[in-house]
Amino acid sequence: MMMDFQVVVLAGGTSKKLVPLVSKEVPKALLPVANRPVLSYVLELLEHSNLKDLIVVVEGQDAALRVGGWISGAYVDRLHVEVAAVPEDVGTAGALRAIAHHLTANDILVVSGDLICDVSPGAVAAAHRRHGAAVTAMLCSVPVSGPLESGSSSGKDKTKKPGCCNIIGLDPTKQFLLYIATGPEIDRDIRVQKSILRAVGQMEIRADLMDAHLYAFKRAVLQEVLDQKDAFQSLQQDVLPYLVRSQLRSELSLNGAPHTEENGHDKVVPGDNQVMLSQLLAKTSTPSFHELYAMGPNGSAPVRRTHKCCVYIASQDKYCARLNSIQAFSDINRDVIGEASHLSGYSFSAQNNIIHPSAELGSKTTVGQNCMLGEGSQLGDKCSVKRSVIGRHCRIGSNVKVVNSVVMNHVTISDGCSIQGSVICSNAQLQERVVLKDCQVGAGFVVTSGSEYKGEFLAKKER
Repeated sequence: MMMDFQVVVLAGGTSKKLVPLVSKEVPKALLPVANRPVLSYVLELLEHSNLKDLIVVVEGQDAALRVGGWISGAYVDRLHVEVAAVPEDVGTAGALRAIAHHLTANDILVVSGDLICDVSPGAVAAAHRRHGAAVTAMLCSVPVSGPLESGSSSGKDKTKKPGCCNIIGLDPTKQFLLYIATGPEIDRDIRVQKSILRAVGQMEIRADLMDAHLYAFKRAVLQEVLDQKDAFQSLQQDVLPYLVRSQLRSELSLNGAPHTEENGHDKVVPGDNQVMLSQLLAKTSTPSFHELYAMGPNGSAPVRRTHKCCVYIASQDKYCARLNSIQAFSDINRDVIGEASHLSGYSFSAQNNIIHPSAELGSKTTVGQNCMLGEGSQLGDKCSVKRSVIGRHCRIGSNVKVVNSVVMNHVTISDGCSIQGSVICSNAQLQERVVLKDCQVGAGFVVTSGSEYKGEFLAKKER
């Protein structure tokens, strides 16, 4: 069944939210998670579902060349990938609009390239087909985020907190999506739509689920929306909420309730139809809601065929997170060498860590559990590494402490440095006795001896 889904991976470009981690040299898709590009996690998830024919969409010509070069080396003979470059900052809907001429299958599976998860895309596709849906969105538990308390060695700590939420309305069977508000929209949307929320007898409102940015679309519906709504930029904030709203609107129009659209939101015209609206919305909570209203009034032929917006809810024991912020980058790196180590693709030692055989450790140097040390890296004497990922070919002096941090490739860290809760990008240099807490150091940046920084971005100006 999966073979007749066309798969599009939206791999982004040089996201501003991830500066200074991303740069012209390192587009978002190639950011390392446990020392392998973040995009590799999605490609392998798809490969395991036997989805091997993919379009990978990258923003910006340079980034597309870099990502394409990496894919052709890493996945030769494994996947058939077409890399399509689209202009920068077009958004996820704009990216799909730009490659619309490549989309020919009846159903399209769209996956964000920054998704790290172990939920089978095949399960989402199967739910989509089973319901004959216009769109099926995968929802998962909101990942827990936040820095680990550096003093605690227990791993589970009090500082971790759930990330930002979406407000999602589901029917009682938890298969149909009746309402969605995401991110910054939340306050305004809820005010606008309170009447609808009040009217729906049994809609279940959830704030503990997030839209994982893995969607199955009926191509004809998707293309119609992209063509007609040329201002839509985001699948998550524009296209999906619009499909959810117009699913309700087509029910309304079938039953003679006049409506207008104001600021992109349905506004039902008051009058005799108010009763009609609340009766109608109360019926959205019955499992047969969509079957009932596929008919016209009084069971006559449909006036306008309605479309269904469905969800696939991943079970709570699945791992699901998106690398869409610097905090998420740190969290995911920590998780993939910790509680979600099955996703890393590596086998862990008896000490529950990964130390490449070619890495060298000085005397009295300790590498704790849930740590990773890449090939060819060297640590001097009396170093301590806890809950951190260290990349390839790093040179680390003596008496260096690295806690809860990600150190990318070819980084030099001199004697006596202390690094906590920080990200050090490739080719950066830290001179003696540098102290960093909750900082990001951009590629190639030199931090001078004895400097102390807390909560800073340290990066070279991009030319």
